[in-house]
Amino acid sequence: MHDIVGKNTRSKMMANIKGKNTQPELIVRKGLFSRGYRYRLNVKKITGKPDIVLSKYNALILVNGCFWHGHNCHLFKWPKSRSAFWKRKINNTKNRDSKNLEKYISAGWRVLVIWECALKGQLIIPKNLLLDEIEAWINSTEKHKVIRGSVQSGD
Repeated sequence: MHDIVGKNTRSKMMANIKGKNTQPELIVRKGLFSRGYRYRLNVKKITGKPDIVLSKYNALILVNGCFWHGHNCHLFKWPKSRSAFWKRKINNTKNRDSKNLEKYISAGWRVLVIWECALKGQLIIPKNLLLDEIEAWINSTEKHKVIRGSVQSGD
């Protein structure tokens, strides 16, 4: 199956996708900041340069894009063109994520993974409820938590 846009157009589109300061990250960061939390971003000394580091709480927050990290939700679909390339790339990312999570936890960090589908799309969690959930985790002793988009009533 062929792509609906040309190779050069697709290449430009993919090159414009940011790896940090994404819209989902900004939503989480602005919400945390407005609630008084201070953090560092993409700390190079920590494997994988986690998105948000709250040293005071010994906590890392990873905001994962559903496509790039291969999340099983409505926002992820395997590309039809260059499928072998994409399967290898996304599976490598998933393996790296798993290894990094193990490293974080064994190093004593607490880790929260927030999936993009919690912040946009059909399964979005209202921002105040999402921030309440994040804040409750930050102030807990829970080592690892994952926040995904939730099924809205009537779905």
